[in-house]
Amino acid sequence: MGAPRRGTPDAIHADEHLEELTRLADTAGATVVGSLIQRIASPNPGLYLGSGKVAELKERVAETGTTLVMFDDELTPVQGKNLERELEVRVMDRAELILDIFVHRAKSNEAKLQVELAQLEYLLPRLARMWVHLSRIRGGIGLRGPGETQIETDRRLIRRRISTLKKKLERVARHRDVIRSGRRPVPTAALVGYTNAGKSSLLTALTGERTFVEDRLFATLDTLTREAALNGRGRVRLIDTVGFIRKLPHHLVASFRATIEEAGNADLLLHVIDASHHDWEEQVEVVDAVLRTLAVDGPPVIHVFNKMDRVPEPDAFRSRMHQRCPEAVCVSALRREVAELEEVLVSRSAAYNEGHAPGRAAAG
Repeated sequence: MGAPRRGTPDAIHADEHLEELTRLADTAGATVVGSLIQRIASPNPGLYLGSGKVAELKERVAETGTTLVMFDDELTPVQGKNLERELEVRVMDRAELILDIFVHRAKSNEAKLQVELAQLEYLLPRLARMWVHLSRIRGGIGLRGPGETQIETDRRLIRRRISTLKKKLERVARHRDVIRSGRRPVPTAALVGYTNAGKSSLLTALTGERTFVEDRLFATLDTLTREAALNGRGRVRLIDTVGFIRKLPHHLVASFRATIEEAGNADLLLHVIDASHHDWEEQVEVVDAVLRTLAVDGPPVIHVFNKMDRVPEPDAFRSRMHQRCPEAVCVSALRREVAELEEVLVSRSAAYNEGHAPGRAAAG
C-alpha cells in the first residue's frame, strides 16, 4: 500500500485528478494546504482509506490546522460518518463539493430547482450525519443530539419536497417545449463540452453578444439561447449548456436531465474541447459518456477545438487531432478566430433551409 511513485502512469493520473479537485476547491472558495494519495485495490468499506493512512491524514490535519478534508471520490454515508469521527473535522466528497458550487452558481429559477433536487437526493441517505453537524453548531441543553423521531420527520419532509421539485421541473420542461415549438425555423446547434472548455466564450465570438465568462470551473450553469448571423450567409440558433466533468454526481446528472436533453433536440452538437489541455482526449471521453447516459445521440457531432492560441505546436496538434476527430475544426474564441466553424455552420444552415423550403414535399 502507499502513494504511487512520482512519474509512473498511476501517479500522473492521480495528480491530474487532484489538480482538478484543487480547482474545484478554489471555485468553492477553499484554500488547499496539502494533498494525500493512497493506491489501494478497493476502498475500505468503513473508512475508504486504510487505517494507517487515516492516522497519517489525521496528523496532517492537526499540523496544518485544516478544518475541512475533501475526497476526490464519492463516499458512502458510513465512510463519511466514520472519517469525520476519526479526523474530527468536516469531510466532503467530490459530489458534495460540486453540488455546493452549483448552489452558488445557479441563477435561473430552473437551475435553482435542479440543484436543490440534487442536493436533497444526496442528503437523504446522509441525514443522520448532517444532524450531527447541526447539533455541534447549535449545541446546548436539549440539543445534544437529535432523536430518531426528528430524523424520520425530516426524511418525510425531504421526500415530499423532492416530489414537489420533480413536478415543478416537469412543468418547466413542458413550458420549454411550448416555447421551442413557437420559434421560427432556424437550424439549432447545441454547445456541449467539458467545463471551462470555452463554450460561453465561443457563443460570444459567434453572436457578438456578451455572456458571462470566467476562467473557473462551472462559470455558467443556466441554459442560454442566442441566434448568430453567419456573415449574411445564414443564421443559426446556439444553445449553451452546462459543462460536464469527470465523476459528475449522478444526482446532478439526473436533475439536469431535462436541460441537457434539449441538446438532443438540436440539429447539430458542437462538442467544444480545450485544445490546450494536456489530457483533452480523456475529457472528450467523459463528455461522450455523459451524453450516452442521457441518450443524447441523435444529432450529428462536430468537434470544435478551442483555445488554439494556447497550443505551442498547432500544426503537430492538428495532425494528432484529425486522427482522432477527422471532421473537427479549430478555433480561438478569445481572438474571435472562428472562420472554420462558421463555414461548417453556413453549410449546415443552407442544407437546413433547403430541406425546409416552402412547398417542399417529403418523398414517400
